[in-house]
Amino acid sequence: MRKNSQIKSKGYRIMVIDDEIGIVDSLSIVLSKAGYETKGFTDPLEAVEYLRIETFDILILDFLMNSIHGDEVVSKIREFNNDLYILILTGHKDLAPPIETIKALEIQGYCEKNDRFDQLILLIESAVKTISQKRVISKFTDGLNKILSSIPKIYHLQPIGRILDDILNEIMSLTNSVNSFILIDDISNDTANSSANKHNSIYKGVGIYLCSIEEFTNNLSPQLMESIGESRMDKKVVCFDNGIILPLMNEYHESMGVLYLECLNYHDMTKLLEIFVNQASAALNNAFLHSLISIKNEELIKTYDELKERYMDTVEVLRLAVDAKDVYTRGHSERVGYYARKIGEIFKLSSGELDILNVAGIFHDVGKIGTTDDILLKTDKLDEREYQEIKKHPLKGAHILSAVSMFKDVVPLVKYHHERIDGKGYPEGLKGDEIPMFARILSVADAYDAMTSDRLYRTKLGIDEAKKQLIVGAGTQFDEKVVKVFVELLDKKFDEMKKEIEFSYMDVKICK
Repeated sequence: MRKNSQIKSKGYRIMVIDDEIGIVDSLSIVLSKAGYETKGFTDPLEAVEYLRIETFDILILDFLMNSIHGDEVVSKIREFNNDLYILILTGHKDLAPPIETIKALEIQGYCEKNDRFDQLILLIESAVKTISQKRVISKFTDGLNKILSSIPKIYHLQPIGRILDDILNEIMSLTNSVNSFILIDDISNDTANSSANKHNSIYKGVGIYLCSIEEFTNNLSPQLMESIGESRMDKKVVCFDNGIILPLMNEYHESMGVLYLECLNYHDMTKLLEIFVNQASAALNNAFLHSLISIKNEELIKTYDELKERYMDTVEVLRLAVDAKDVYTRGHSERVGYYARKIGEIFKLSSGELDILNVAGIFHDVGKIGTTDDILLKTDKLDEREYQEIKKHPLKGAHILSAVSMFKDVVPLVKYHHERIDGKGYPEGLKGDEIPMFARILSVADAYDAMTSDRLYRTKLGIDEAKKQLIVGAGTQFDEKVVKVFVELLDKKFDEMKKEIEFSYMDVKICK
């Protein structure tokens, strides 16, 4: 056999079974010279038992033997081994096993016996190629499964150092390597720091490369340094006899670093390693992006909190300015927020929803800041022009509060707290269920406090009269369920609520 055939045959074990010792010995000599590890048996049943404890790649089996035929031997073997590549020998082509038997027992081939064994050797070489391909496929499949199982781990958001550790550990497990390193750009510094600090490198090594980046760069050989640069510049895999450099690319197909793996038997896994490194690159890019977003989010949150605080101060000033215009309405907004919250509690609303009602009550009349004093403080009945002007305050208030997202849930309540169930309210003439439920609650709370407070144009109503007015308006101006709940609340807890309003601190909560 040629030298290159001997090299290819290494690592393959062949078992020979024939009841003629001369055939077994002749085949063993020929196959051993070809570089195969060979073991022969003249007893088929002994050979079957040996196969249970030892692994062979190819079985060469005589079909017609005295003690037992070859198909029976194969049948016993297939009970516990379906991977063994089996070739049948026959003394004459007419004595070959039937095609049905060959298919059923997954026999890969057969040939006639002759003195030179030429045909058999060709079949064995073909078998070796097939087995080699199956090994590659199996190895590739196992590698893909390992990659798939490792992806969730390396994609898990955690510090960059831990991600690098996971990447190195996972890729080394694919090749049984012990020495590896990653060298990447710290792109999270590009926008976070000054230009002088851009493109700092992050290094992580294992095995003989477990050291600081300073030690690594000081000990880096010129050949490896040149190869790292070549891999980065040309964005390609660079192979050595004992290792491989794989480029790490970002989503724009720009180089962000390299991964070096030191191992001998990686050549048939190069494609697998590239697939893994692509996933590793995506995981690293994702981590860097998350880091940048976190930095930006912190800056945005800080800025937003400052803006929110200033805007809250501005809105509060506007609300107090409205109260300052009319001494008779001072405290009205806080009481409306209080009553709205109490009604909401009966409806078993969440704490967040109760806060929304409270804040809406506090700011429901903020739009009156744009109403002139001659209308707001008028003691006589408003004329049509003046009435149309006062009707604008819900919409103006909604516009003021809409300027910041923290009030997005409050805006509809402020806008629609003067809508009526019968559709005769303003600003849009909504009716029934078209009016948000919370706005219907706010409407009842607002009307009750307005009726029980002194105004420039009238004196306040008594509690019983105010309740009566709510009941009369139920179903036309007000939501019937809300009125029923609020009137029952007043009947049961009026004194307690009065004390809370007069003597307790009103906890003004701002929805976030």
